[in-house]
Amino acid sequence: MPDVIVPDSALLRSTALHVPHAFFTRLGGVSPAPFDSLNGSLSSVDDPENIRENRARIAHTLGVHPQNLLGLKQTHSAIVHTIRHGTEHWLTGRGPEGDALVTDSPDIAVSTITADCGPLLLASADGRIVGAAHAGWRGAVGGVIEAVIDGMRAIGAVDIRAVVGPCIGKDVYETGQDMYEAVTKIDSERGPRFFRPAPKEGHFLFDLSGYCADRLRAAGVSEVQTLNVDTLTDERFFSHRRRTLAGGGHIGHQVSAIRPI
Repeated sequence: MPDVIVPDSALLRSTALHVPHAFFTRLGGVSPAPFDSLNGSLSSVDDPENIRENRARIAHTLGVHPQNLLGLKQTHSAIVHTIRHGTEHWLTGRGPEGDALVTDSPDIAVSTITADCGPLLLASADGRIVGAAHAGWRGAVGGVIEAVIDGMRAIGAVDIRAVVGPCIGKDVYETGQDMYEAVTKIDSERGPRFFRPAPKEGHFLFDLSGYCADRLRAAGVSEVQTLNVDTLTDERFFSHRRRTLAGGGHIGHQVSAIRPI
């Protein structure tokens, strides 16, 4: 029986990246509600068999063995891990804490899971080195973008291209004064430019995608693309904010992944 893959209609790709990659939606999997259907989060309370099947479909879509679709225990940090070609790696679901992965192994796909945070996929121009990063506002402000770029350059990447995938949109990402102050305290030069007043007094709207793109450019990435897909309003995607507004409960996460050639 042939391996099941995720159909093109259930994922997004970018013309900026000339390697196997995809920003997967929540479509094309086997999980029932509220994880319907391509939930890729190994820490969710979804049935483990469903998660394994979903991740196998994602891996096969990228042309790797399911055990070689690697991710991390994400903590909104700037920790990056590098997996070199020919070296051993952890088993799926047993990765260390961190929020960015780099590899030069064509047998491995590095990935991130999100449900409003920004998934970043990066590749060197020759396609031989790739990276994936999980960039919520804490990670982005804390340096995860620069960390994944530094990790790629440390093993020889030049002329890096990057894509900011689907995340909560600038017109709906409402924040309080506390987040505004946290961001602008750490990044006083850039941070204020990506906030604007929200209709609710004392609140702001934050442009996470634009902020990530700006930091990518400042770090010397030669081509930056933003998909400008809003995970809150586009129901093809899991959204923590949408789930919260609906009263809470369990939620799945979509996967974004990339492998070198």
